[in-house]
Amino acid sequence: MNQQDLDREAVVRVLNSIMEIELAGVVRYTHYSLMIFGYNRLPIVEYLRAEALSSLTHAHQAGEMVTHLGAHPSLAIGPLLETHMHGVDEILGEALQNEGAALDLYKELLRLVEGRSVMLEEYARTMVNTEESHLGEVDKMLRKPGDIERFTSN
Repeated sequence: MNQQDLDREAVVRVLNSIMEIELAGVVRYTHYSLMIFGYNRLPIVEYLRAEALSSLTHAHQAGEMVTHLGAHPSLAIGPLLETHMHGVDEILGEALQNEGAALDLYKELLRLVEGRSVMLEEYARTMVNTEESHLGEVDKMLRKPGDIERFTSN
């Protein structure tokens, strides 16, 4: 198989969805960082702002892939939901859900490009790895101190 076998329209659609969800992540993590209060505020704010920058980088990367394919990057932004729940556990729980949705898109992209484009396949694999690692970190942050088992919401 080669890049001629690539379903360009489907790949661009997924890349634009990735770009949109990552841009929503920029807004979401920025908002979260503004809503943290308490004596542990500073390291949590720093973490959330770093995640906002990471989401922006991921949006840039997806947009670059879109234009590499000769297509037009989306100007839309993914869904933003204000739950008005701003406890650290709730924020991290929402982050876990949203990052899971991004991971699903990267996995979909990988399925579309696998064996068809080395560049896109390597990009997709790298992003799946990045998102899985990030989800693992958020999962660890949601665990109570001393808990070894993966986090499960009640």
